[in-house]
Amino acid sequence: MQWYVLRVAANKEKQVKEALKQKVKEEGLEDIIGRIEVPTEQIKRIRGGKQTVHRRKLYPGYVFMEMDPAEDGRVPEKAWFMIKGTGSVGDFIGTEGVPTPMRDTDVAKMLLEAEKPEQAPSIKVEFQKGDQIKIREGAFENFEGAVDSIDADRGIVKVIVTIFGRSTPLDIEYWQIEKL
Repeated sequence: MQWYVLRVAANKEKQVKEALKQKVKEEGLEDIIGRIEVPTEQIKRIRGGKQTVHRRKLYPGYVFMEMDPAEDGRVPEKAWFMIKGTGSVGDFIGTEGVPTPMRDTDVAKMLLEAEKPEQAPSIKVEFQKGDQIKIREGAFENFEGAVDSIDADRGIVKVIVTIFGRSTPLDIEYWQIEKL
C-alpha cells in the first residue's frame, strides 16, 4: 500500500476521516484502503492569564490515505465511487485522474506527526528576537517596537518601545502584538 493525499473541504477533515473509515468497514474495502490520518498538534493559548489547549491541524484541507492502487496507478473503481460519494471530498493530488503517491520521506514525517504521543502542549509564538512589532491591544496600543526576548512557557514577549524618547522594556502577552 502507498500513501496518497486527498483534498477535502476546509474544517471537514475529521468528519471526512470518520465517514471514510465507516464506509471502508461497511463496504469491506480493508484490502484496498488502509489507514486514514489527519495529523494534528496540541497548542496552548494564553489570553488574559487563562490557558486553553486545543488541537490544530498540521495540513488543513487534506486527509492522508493509505491505499493499494490499481495496475495503472489509478484508484480502484470500487474505492473511487465510495470516496467520491463521501461529502466534502475533493480529489486526490495528482494529474489526469491518476493520484501521485507520497514520497517515503514525506510519509515518514507525516506519520511521525500523526502518531506522536500526547505531550504537554506548547505555546505557538511566531516572533523572534529583533522582529519589529506593533502593540494592538492594551495600555500601549499602537506603540511600535522590537522584540527583545520571549518567554514561551508563560506566553510573554519582552518588547522595547520608545516612550518620550527613551527605550522602555514592556512585558506583553504574545497575542497582544503583531508583526509589522
